[in-house]
Amino acid sequence: MQDGFLKVAAVTPKIKVADPVYNGTVIREAMTRAAGEGAKVIVFPELCVTGYTCHDLFFQDILLVAAKKELKRIIAASVGMDALVFVGLPFEKHGKLYNVAAAIFEGKLLALIPKISIPNYCEFYEARHFTKGNRKPELIEFDGYEVSFGTDVLLETESLKGLSIAAEICEDLWTACPPSTSHALAGATLIVNLSASNETIGKEQYRRDLVKAASARLFCAYIYASAGDGESTQDVVFSGHNLIAENGVLLTESACFQNETIYADIDYSRLLIERRRTTTFELQGREQYQIIKFEM
Repeated sequence: MQDGFLKVAAVTPKIKVADPVYNGTVIREAMTRAAGEGAKVIVFPELCVTGYTCHDLFFQDILLVAAKKELKRIIAASVGMDALVFVGLPFEKHGKLYNVAAAIFEGKLLALIPKISIPNYCEFYEARHFTKGNRKPELIEFDGYEVSFGTDVLLETESLKGLSIAAEICEDLWTACPPSTSHALAGATLIVNLSASNETIGKEQYRRDLVKAASARLFCAYIYASAGDGESTQDVVFSGHNLIAENGVLLTESACFQNETIYADIDYSRLLIERRRTTTFELQGREQYQIIKFEM
């Protein structure tokens, strides 16, 4: 974190499906290693606390309660790390189940960001389990304090002027109007994506092009962390293809089927300059967002 650069990481741990206790342990170990390498933003895959391929086990209270307990342990383990961590898990709200990204910093849950686009086609049937998330943030209670729940959230720190972080989840990026578009127009310079993107022939290149294109048209940095080995392969196979791009340039990516952690230095000051000089990039809609401040 120097001269307008920020070190970030995308992490694919080897999990066990429907074993939050084991998964929570490997997540804590991985985020400790990434923070030790100097990463200030650390992104894990979609639903990594439980595994993406739990199928109808998502209906079981024992799994949901265990996931929430592990989230509390992950939050506690973040104390003293000075890194913003994103982990994915199922989360129940008002009797409905949501696929969320938990934003964690220094022992506190800053926000829960739900998935908007719930795929229910071809090999996907998420609508069987999950409800579409809300855009406008609302406050919910978690572990004795209030937490924002919604997609329209920007995480910003005074110590890094111009760094504004937002999140979307997997399919959100693949839609015609991704949430990341409105995030960037509201000021986000770094988008994180918690994903469980399966492999089919040709999808690796398409995913790479999609992430690069998103970072180019939005003048942003983009961190894509995907599920890998450890997920069930009864319907699909996951490769842990992680990518980090900046303004249309792929900075780094992982080898498929390796469950790697990748790092890159984001030049977010350059992104601000590019936005200033590009007159067709117009900020809009920021007033609809909740700005959550944290001190890195």
